[in-house]
Parts: sequence; structure tokens; C-alpha cells
Amino acid sequence: MPTPTPGSRWDFPNPALAHPGEDIVAIGADLEPGTVLAAYRAGIFPMHLDTGELAWWSPDPRGILPLDRLHISHSLRSSMRRFEVTVDAAFVDVMQACGDARRQQGWITPDFVATYSALHRLGWAHSVEVWEADGRLAGGLYGVSIGGLFAGESMFHHARDASKVALVALVDILRADGRDRLLDVQWRTDHLASLGVVEVPRREYLARLANALDLPSAFA
Repeated sequence: MPTPTPGSRWDFPNPALAHPGEDIVAIGADLEPGTVLAAYRAGIFPMHLDTGELAWWSPDPRGILPLDRLHISHSLRSSMRRFEVTVDAAFVDVMQACGDARRQQGWITPDFVATYSALHRLGWAHSVEVWEADGRLAGGLYGVSIGGLFAGESMFHHARDASKVALVALVDILRADGRDRLLDVQWRTDHLASLGVVEVPRREYLARLANALDLPSAFA
């Protein structure tokens, strides 16, 4: 079970009261584990602005992947047989690969790596790794698990379909006991939409979040 953390000394605004379509709900605070967990429980997550300021986001609309909507193409099924999948075997390696400065929108800065690595050690953050047969890390993803919420933060691939294989494995974990958990992906992109990601209004997301937080973690 995750290790409890001290509460946050910051009070986050209620995102339900934010202006529709306004994604940023606060600026400032810190990246202490308790602060970050409090934000996720409120439907908010951190990301730096281009100016370097720490902003707290609650997108409207929000991207989620309904667990029964994951689309697995024939080619992806073939790729799944090529790789080995593990969980929590190389969290820092996955996060650093997601934060590679050569990737566009490289927002995973050293302070984020430090915070989420701490959350991983405490049992709140998890990774799914995908490996080549020769032992090379081919892809993966990481995120935060609180109750029945899995807040997906980022994914990467060095080999074709490797990040998709990680997502399939994650969905299998979240669905294993048949509970209706919430897989949050922050924003819908064309790539994610091809896998089944949809957009929901912020108020609907917050309602789903409240229900999900009452469920046990799939990683317990």
C-alpha cells in the first residue's frame, strides 16, 4: 500500500468554479509529494509554463480513455508478441526517456523527475516498461495512482508500437478486477484518439474522479 504523505500547505481552487475552457487554475505552490497528491485528488496536475513558472492545470475538456474503449489494431496485436512487459522495474529510466530534451514540449524537468521518483518510492507513482528481446528498453509510460484513478503523465517509444503495448498492459491492470477505474490522459490528441481516448467536460471528469477515488488502487 502507498505510504501516507504530509498534507499540502496550499489550498487549491475548486476547478468546477473555473471559467469553462480555462485550463490553468493556479500558479505557484511547490512540488512536494503531498502537494502533488492533493492536486490530483482535486482534478488538477502540475506543469511548467514556458516562463518557468509552475502552473496547475485542469483541462476543459479533459482527455480520458474509457477502459472498454481501447482500440487494439491487428498490427498492434502482432507487436504485442514481440515485447516483454514489466511494471515498476525501471521507473526513473522511463521518466527520463519521456523527458528526453530532444522530444518536443520537454516539460519533464529535473524537479519533476525528483518529485515523481519520490512518489514512486512511496508507492503512488508507477511505470509500465516494454523491453526488446535483447533487454533494451523499447518504450513505456508512467503516472500517478490514487484509489481508482490512474493519471497518465507521459509515454515514449524507441521501437514501433512499444508505447501502445505499454498502454494495453496498463489497461489490462486497471480492468483486472472489473472495477470502473478512471484513466486520465489530460488532453486528447489525434494519436490518442486512434486508441480510444475521448474528451469529456470538466464537470463530468470531476464527477468521474470522485467516484474513482473511492475505489481501491489496481496497484495495491
